Amino acid sequence: MKKFILKCLVYVFLILLTLEGLVRLLHLYTEDPPRYIDEYGVEKRVPGSSGYAVTGNRNQNFSEFRINEEGFNSKNEFNPTEEDYEVALIGDSFIEGFHQDYYISTGEKVEEQTKDISVYEYGYAGYDLANQMHLIHAYKDQFELIDKIIIYLNYESDLSRGEYSPNYARIKMLNSTLFKIRDNIKLLAYGSKIGILEPFKRLAQGKAFREPQNGYQENEVTLSQEEIDAQELKRLNNFKSLVSLYGFDKEKTVILLDSRKTADSFLRYCKAENIEVLDFAPNFKASKKSTTLIYDHHWNEHGRDIIAKTIADYLTTER
Repeated sequence: MKKFILKCLVYVFLILLTLEGLVRLLHLYTEDPPRYIDEYGVEKRVPGSSGYAVTGNRNQNFSEFRINEEGFNSKNEFNPTEEDYEVALIGDSFIEGFHQDYYISTGEKVEEQTKDISVYEYGYAGYDLANQMHLIHAYKDQFELIDKIIIYLNYESDLSRGEYSPNYARIKMLNSTLFKIRDNIKLLAYGSKIGILEPFKRLAQGKAFREPQNGYQENEVTLSQEEIDAQELKRLNNFKSLVSLYGFDKEKTVILLDSRKTADSFLRYCKAENIEVLDFAPNFKASKKSTTLIYDHHWNEHGRDIIAKTIADYLTTER
């Protein structure tokens, strides 16, 4: 019996070792460059990191990233001057661009379609408007030299708070030994990415090993008109709070958004306050091809082309 158990353990070890080798050989795992919070309270990536981001369970999207000296995924280093024309493109994972090679990013596409313009991409997965406004305020000396600031706003998710607070606990957790083990054992990283480990995570949290089959239906939420109005009012008040706390340079700042997913009340407020909005919804609606990835809501190559053209056309007109 002991020999049988020992053989089983050896076979399991060899199988896991083989799978680990296959995952590494085929690069099925994604790399997540380390994060930190700098002395200004800005959350970003550790400078100098490079590697490949993998999305989908069969390398459906395989792209190279490069974290510059400022801690953002970009081909450019950020060195604004009074003489040159620079544009800051700020946003979450849509702007961070781990779904594309860094050298053909949205910012690079904008540069190709404009003349003598440098685009600095301050993109970071998880940024909301509070992160973005704090970033501009924290690096005010740098942003004073930048000629145009474009903030990507996902209205439905980016206005949940009216003040920024650094999440040191999250960074500590992501840098913990447990996460480092997961990231270094690529089979674990791959299993986590495609959801194989979710039942075990639920079990560790004291929940059922499997989710109820009708769990999605049970979690569906239908809001009344009063609740929708209250939600929109809260988002608008959070926006006002952020503007009051961190300021908003209306002369050179524009909000990039999709009006189809933005409340009319917010758009009316921006218009009344002379806050410029760059709406890419008409160009997306006119497209006959899909603008998002088939397994993800992020923009695909065609979608990024449209975003880049929308920005490039705007900058050409503004100059």
